[in-house]
Amino acid sequence: MNRDQVQLDLLCWLSRLPLLDRLELAALSGWSRSAVYRAVDALERHGLVEPHRHASELIAPTRRYTLTAAGLRRLAAAGGPGFARLLREQPVSEQARRLFLGRIDALAVSYRLLSAISDVAYPLQARCYRALPLDICARTPDGRTLALVRLGRSNDRTSAAKRLGRLRDGPPFSAVLVLAPDEIRLRHAARRLRSVSTPCYLALERDAARAGADARIWRTPALSAAISLREALSHALPRGAWPAEEPLTRVSPPAANPPAHKPTDWTLAARLGPAEKRVLDLLADWPWFRLDHFADLLGVSQVRLRELLRRAEQWDLTRRLTVSGRARLALSERGLALIARRDRASVGDQRKRWSPELLDPAAGIRWRNLRGTRTRQLMRHLEHTESVHDFLAELADQTRDLERELVQLDPPQRASRYFQFEGRQRSIHPDAFAVLREGDRDRPLFLEWERRAVRPATMRARLAPYLRYYSTHRPADDHGVVPVVLVVFEDELAATHFLRLAAEEMQRARVELPLRVSDRGTLERSSPLGPVWSAPERLAPAPPW
Repeated sequence: MNRDQVQLDLLCWLSRLPLLDRLELAALSGWSRSAVYRAVDALERHGLVEPHRHASELIAPTRRYTLTAAGLRRLAAAGGPGFARLLREQPVSEQARRLFLGRIDALAVSYRLLSAISDVAYPLQARCYRALPLDICARTPDGRTLALVRLGRSNDRTSAAKRLGRLRDGPPFSAVLVLAPDEIRLRHAARRLRSVSTPCYLALERDAARAGADARIWRTPALSAAISLREALSHALPRGAWPAEEPLTRVSPPAANPPAHKPTDWTLAARLGPAEKRVLDLLADWPWFRLDHFADLLGVSQVRLRELLRRAEQWDLTRRLTVSGRARLALSERGLALIARRDRASVGDQRKRWSPELLDPAAGIRWRNLRGTRTRQLMRHLEHTESVHDFLAELADQTRDLERELVQLDPPQRASRYFQFEGRQRSIHPDAFAVLREGDRDRPLFLEWERRAVRPATMRARLAPYLRYYSTHRPADDHGVVPVVLVVFEDELAATHFLRLAAEEMQRARVELPLRVSDRGTLERSSPLGPVWSAPERLAPAPPW
């Protein structure tokens, strides 16, 4: 075995797919693991590649590599494209390195999927994209092209739909593989892809990160029985597009990593640990959580929470503001940008909606003085926001006590559902959506915390969207299992009136709505999963399921 040939081959792969780790290099290049490990050690020792430590909730700790300027010169001198051409045509410039370092969590999952594909079709060619709707395109030896698309956690419904629409209207591929962060968004993407003529297959990101080629985790847009990656690729069309992308207008050789004590915006994702990233993801979903509620949501002690927040606060990723005598947490503009870059979302849009910065620092912390439009709304209705947070913290705490699992917890912007009813688009906008897992059974729920619906007309207005939604087939289509609707009132009298009115409206509309109603006082004496919920067909309190 020629050691120089192994090293040169690995440099070629890193010029096309930055931030591969050694296991992925072995899978894609075909060299043995021991040969790859020795070659990478030699390349690092000679300053031709630069390591980046990385770990996430889905990927175990590893070291990922990018080419240095010296590594580019070595590759150019070996008879490949010249140095200037490499900078223009491959993702090896300093500008491309910064971009892909911001996406390192997303790339890591896509590279694991590429490694599984290489077990089915070897040798592969692959190419990364900055701005096209796909993330990576892989080409098999017989000319089939596979588009890999990852939908991020922070991508809203509109941006995901636009991206899938661009993919549908773009060049045809042999097959499209889509990774979704949860079951709800997988089903939403499946509906969008049903009109695509190219074979499309969808899987949950957490499954694809750990599964091999024979694991049955992939589904068609019709959401039929799950199949393996090997079976999915056997249905790929004979040939497909191999799209090119306009090069960056400004390129420069890659620079050295900054000092460890002073991380730059583009190295933050590689510096943070999995638990710290989970904290940031939850704060991106639920700004203005109180510290005690947030510790309960995470299932950690106050001491452990302070440890998790230490680097985030030191690196200006979070804000801790005291409002109404309580310390509350939110992502800073830098933290919002970190999440947006990972998920290919708009940094400007994220800051416009969720920034906790003050418009006028001298004016103090008031809802009108917050920069983000949606954070202003949450702060304006702080008592309602805090009530929802308190409920979710109690729910998470009791779920752990009962040895169940809270597999999904969506904030209002992701809990909304849109559907067609009598020729018009309608929607529901709950305060939260959650999925609890008992053994192998999922228990989805919508939460509505009501403070204003105290009159019959207002109660009917709150109930009408759910009656429309549950009169269609969409609840089962959206979730696989019909969710219950939990409605909490501030006082017991309003809850009783609502139950009576709901029974009348359900009978009038002939809709079976899985409604459960409680009030704040009853919940404070028990817990969300206890016998605290009344239903129109039974007034005696019982558990939600």
